Amino acid sequence: MSGTVRIGISGWTYAPWRKVFYPEGLRQKDELEYAASRMTSIEINGSFYSLQRPESYRAWRERTPEGFVFAVKGGRFITHMKKLADVDVPLANFFASGPLALGDKLGPVLWQLPPTLGFDAERLEHFFDQLPRTTNAAAELASRHDERVAGRAHLEVTSEQEIRHAVEVRHDSFLVPEFLTLLRDNAIALVVADTAGRWPLIRDVTTDFAYVRLHGDSELYASGYSDEALDEWAALLRGWAEEGKDVYAYFDNDIKVRAPFDAMALIERLADLGPAG
Repeated sequence: MSGTVRIGISGWTYAPWRKVFYPEGLRQKDELEYAASRMTSIEINGSFYSLQRPESYRAWRERTPEGFVFAVKGGRFITHMKKLADVDVPLANFFASGPLALGDKLGPVLWQLPPTLGFDAERLEHFFDQLPRTTNAAAELASRHDERVAGRAHLEVTSEQEIRHAVEVRHDSFLVPEFLTLLRDNAIALVVADTAGRWPLIRDVTTDFAYVRLHGDSELYASGYSDEALDEWAALLRGWAEEGKDVYAYFDNDIKVRAPFDAMALIERLADLGPAG
């Protein structure tokens, strides 16, 4: 049985996209709805920069179609400032800040590591042990939040579901078999990140789903993908899906407004493997 392929963009609020991807006159509050009607998933990246609010997550859930799924990017306070160490409370705050309000639209959680953080098996394993693997576990963790989200925490779970996690690395020390073994042992996905050659591109799938981030074919965050490049990525994603893996892929080449158009072109190539309906 084939897995499902979901394709979209990383973020959706970009001024240069207006009058190019977004039609002239479209209200900013309607941009998510417009993008979601053309994508099969979107990666929330505002959660990387700061703790969002439950009302924002609820609004995002309500303004997207039934069956739509969001990936949520974990906070940089956890990954870049704390570097995954001593993050019990920061993790509680993150999950209390609203991701559970997405309900059944909550997809995988992305943890992007900084270029300054090298491979440390013990640090990674301890972090993986702390990650909640179900929404009920996330709610229990979230209940231990501190004053940063006091009075605005969302701890309610409408139905228990799995929470998947993916890790994106940006240091050459991760190019060792031990890292892939650690991911497989902990059921964590490796992000297959195309960064125009700047950071490691590792194509291994380490759990029951694949997570792809396309940051630019030849110029980081800027260049688009040619038809040939999109054909190659489509073939790779199709192969994983036909092996039974679910696939999530997000374009992050937003500077020159390539991301949404590349996403739609890739969706067209894999339309038969998209979510039902």
